[in-house]
Amino acid sequence: MASDLGITPRAENYAEWYNDLVKRAGLADNSVVRGCMVIKPHGYAIWELMRDALDGMFKATGHQNAYFPLLIPKSFLSREAEHVDGFAKECAVVTHHRLMDSPEGVIVDPDAKLEEELIIRPTSETIIWHSYKTWIQSYRDLPLLINQWANVMRWELRPRLFLRTAEFLWQEGHTAHATYDEAEEEALTILEVYTRFAEDWMAVPIVAGVKSDGEKFAGADHTYTIEAMTQDLRAIQAGTSHHLAQNFAKAFDVTFQSAEGKEEHVYATSWGVSTRLIGTLLMVHSDDKGLVCPPRLAPVQVAIVPIGRKDDFVRVCEVADRLAAGLTESRWHGLPLRVKVDKREKESPGFKFNDWELKGACVRVEIGPRDLEAGQCVVVRRDEGEKKTAPLEELTDVVHAELSAMQAALFDRALAMREANTHRVDTWDEFKAAFAGEGGGGFVLAHWDGTRETEQRINEETKATIRCIPRVPLAAGDVEPGACVLTGHPSERRVVFAKAY
Repeated sequence: MASDLGITPRAENYAEWYNDLVKRAGLADNSVVRGCMVIKPHGYAIWELMRDALDGMFKATGHQNAYFPLLIPKSFLSREAEHVDGFAKECAVVTHHRLMDSPEGVIVDPDAKLEEELIIRPTSETIIWHSYKTWIQSYRDLPLLINQWANVMRWELRPRLFLRTAEFLWQEGHTAHATYDEAEEEALTILEVYTRFAEDWMAVPIVAGVKSDGEKFAGADHTYTIEAMTQDLRAIQAGTSHHLAQNFAKAFDVTFQSAEGKEEHVYATSWGVSTRLIGTLLMVHSDDKGLVCPPRLAPVQVAIVPIGRKDDFVRVCEVADRLAAGLTESRWHGLPLRVKVDKREKESPGFKFNDWELKGACVRVEIGPRDLEAGQCVVVRRDEGEKKTAPLEELTDVVHAELSAMQAALFDRALAMREANTHRVDTWDEFKAAFAGEGGGGFVLAHWDGTRETEQRINEETKATIRCIPRVPLAAGDVEPGACVLTGHPSERRVVFAKAY
């Protein structure tokens, strides 16, 4: 049953809790177009903060932004066979270019059929590599490091706001290199960027590694991933970086003249994160009171709630405005603090407190007439809920300290949750038991014989998939050889299994 806040408790129904949270916190709504979402200002503010931070990280590593068409000729997707197989069932297709009136209303003009159908981009490798063919002539044109911020469409049958929607926002990087090793270095550079963003900005601990062949990106030589654990003990893929080798360069005949005068195909990477990061953040940190947002990505870091009646309220608001100005002018992690003064007169202080908890304000500052007389205010951190007093002249320093402590605490709490729910098993019975029932889950490290057949059988029987083969072992013994948990065949090391979103 939903609480007074309209949010179903996590322990009662985690899926309903998530849906309630997204809507009650004012983050997004379902669209009239099935599978699509309307991102509301509060939710979009989180995406803007994510976008700006990542964009700076990309540019710091030498990348530039560009933009490519939304519509892709159908024939382009046929050039890389594995790629089209991977996306064929998710594609939305444009077949006509005009509407017309009729007695029944607006209809598609049958005479406006396109000579070639156009695909609304599910991803942009094909249209981008068509351009790269004219951009790249010589080794002097390499490396080509391009990123695009855009929307994409993948027809989703079981949508969930932010996690899986037919249309979503993302960035997609597409790079070209002279050698395999240079492309590998690029793929790993982006994996490190994603790791730092997830852990330093989102306060989400991740496991970084390589996907199995059965889980890699369609058309890739290999795929790197970052995987997070949600509070319901499932994995969520938070970002991927793909080494494409020469697959797309050969499909679109993108060659360059090497320094030795030889004509060679370039090597490629592609990589991306999406608005799914917002869903990841919510599922890792939030609680039954609403949104819990790491301070570096919170739309409102400080909410000041003036308390009082009539003339007292006016006087308290004046002081609150001065405090807000001082906080906004200060810098935390190099950026101005994001501060709101809540002057709504028709709402009670208790309503405002609950409302800012619901919306994820990191620090709430309460101030009334008696506080002014005492030269102090009350400070409440969102993840603690404990009231503390702070001198007004020290408020900026106190807020900075609380924000830093909250950012660290959220990461530590999520890491402790992950470690408490990471298990190593050696028998098939133990493996099945780890994923049995609705409560089964977490990260299970087990041996696997390396075959797609075994991977598929494990998934069919337990719904668990191989999330990644960690680049850095979670424990020293994880890289020792053993026997496959299902077949008993030799295994080089343990891999991470989980049920996943």
